[in-house]
Amino acid sequence: MKEIFRHSELHRVTRYRDILESAGIETLVRNEALSVSDAPIPEFFPNLCVLNDDEFPRAAELLKKHDERMAAGSEVEVACPSCGEMNPGNFDVCFNCQEAMNPTMPC
Repeated sequence: MKEIFRHSELHRVTRYRDILESAGIETLVRNEALSVSDAPIPEFFPNLCVLNDDEFPRAAELLKKHDERMAAGSEVEVACPSCGEMNPGNFDVCFNCQEAMNPTMPC
């Protein structure tokens, strides 16, 4: 088991967990129940681990590609194919109608 990500905000850790698990990579979130106000020390922040060490390089590459896509897409706006509302290019779902923005693009 290897740690791949640690952050004070649990939602960021669980977002990465969801990305990896949707790709078939087994994970474990540690320190999930601790709040930052209880222990504002990085060692106690929620952290994501990849259970199979052999899958770590693939997991790291998936998260890197996700981060690159999020960074690149945030600079442009895209019209929703369903309702026409403008959304940041890195949105998976339209904030107006909740329809998929680009169903062919993986997370």
